[in-house]
Amino acid sequence: MIVVHHLDQSRSQRVLWLLEELDVPYELVRYERDPATSLAPRALQEVHPLGKSPVIVDGDQTIAESAAILEYLVETYGGERFVPPAGTPAYRHYRYFMHYAEGSLAPFLVLDMICDKIRAAPVPFFIKPVSRKIGGMLAAQYVNPNLARHIAFLDAHLAAHPYFAGDELSCADIQMSYALETIVARVRAVEVPPRLFDYVKRIQARPAYQRALSRGGQPAVAG
Repeated sequence: MIVVHHLDQSRSQRVLWLLEELDVPYELVRYERDPATSLAPRALQEVHPLGKSPVIVDGDQTIAESAAILEYLVETYGGERFVPPAGTPAYRHYRYFMHYAEGSLAPFLVLDMICDKIRAAPVPFFIKPVSRKIGGMLAAQYVNPNLARHIAFLDAHLAAHPYFAGDELSCADIQMSYALETIVARVRAVEVPPRLFDYVKRIQARPAYQRALSRGGQPAVAG
């Protein structure tokens, strides 16, 4: 049986969602973040040297990285489900968004969170104006303009396609879900179009998503 090493409020929720869509049985091993640092526990390093989640173990194979896990699962257990036919426009969209989610979009979402932490950091009162200015300048001059460009790109794509690979849900939607949920829950400095909220509501309403949520214990992204 597949074993999913699952960290609360993490990208591993995507793995649970795909397993539920595929109706593949799995065992869940839970890990809790450090309440002070929000970091993963050291116990995860016993599963994978980087100590990150998600990680799955399937027989003698240990697989890390969300996209690699999702691709392994659909190739091994999915048959022809959740991947468009090779050579089609839908497949090209699929491959693009499988890589875009973490390669292009996620870094700006992380930087947005870091800017917020810099501005809210508990520092001596005489340093506070400096830290706020640094965080504010980084956000205003670099993070927010890039986030605005990405959000406009996503809105335009979803205006033309109901899902990221075309007309049907695919692994690309599952891979993109964490970033989209982060955008609608946390991005405040850039206007988020209603279409992105509607998309998130639509994927979250899927029965398999709800089953994964009940197994995982809490949303991947806290508002």
